Order: sequence, then C-alpha cells, then structure tokens
Amino acid sequence: MDQIAYADFEQVDIRAGTVVDAQPFPEARKPAIKLWVDFGGEIGTRQSSAQLTIHYTPDRLIGRQVLAVVNFPPRRIAGFESQILVLGVPDENGAVVLIRPDLKVPDGGKMF
Repeated sequence: MDQIAYADFEQVDIRAGTVVDAQPFPEARKPAIKLWVDFGGEIGTRQSSAQLTIHYTPDRLIGRQVLAVVNFPPRRIAGFESQILVLGVPDENGAVVLIRPDLKVPDGGKMF
C-alpha cells in the first residue's frame, strides 16, 4: 500500500451530515438511492446518488447521520448531479454499509 503525507489527507474534506430526504433512483444504471444531506450553515444541503439498496431503503435513511466527502467535483449520474461522496465500507458480499458517527454530532463537523 502506498503511503501518503498527512497534508494529502488534510485535503479531503469529510463532514458529518444528516439525511433530510431520500428517494429511489430507478434511472441509475446500477440500483441506487438519491440522498439529500444537510451539513449545516457553512455547507448547506448537498445531494448524492448512492448504491445503498441492499441494506437500506429511502425511508430508513431519513434522519440518519452519515459521513461524506464534500470537496470532490460534482458528477452527473443519469441526469442527476451528485455533489458529495457518502462513505461506506463493503460487507462480506460487497454491499455498502454506511459509515456514521457512534453518537449524534453537529452537522458539518469535520472528520480529523
């Protein structure tokens, strides 16, 4: 595994936010859910397409805190602008499991 400098890590802006809306995304090539995540005043609400359909349904995501990279350039996915990268890790079958804080934290809190 290649090592990186701490300065490289500092360039990735990972923040905590709360999912305020989640909708099915049938237009996506791979099964996905559209998410709107509130990061608080400085960043506001950003949207993302996330391949979370194995373990999550849209209604069970609303109100959940997540961690996301907020400083990647936006990507277009099936006509939808994905502005953030919501973070997860694969389970034993490769399905995404979200990374989230153990306790409630302020929206917009930066990971360090």
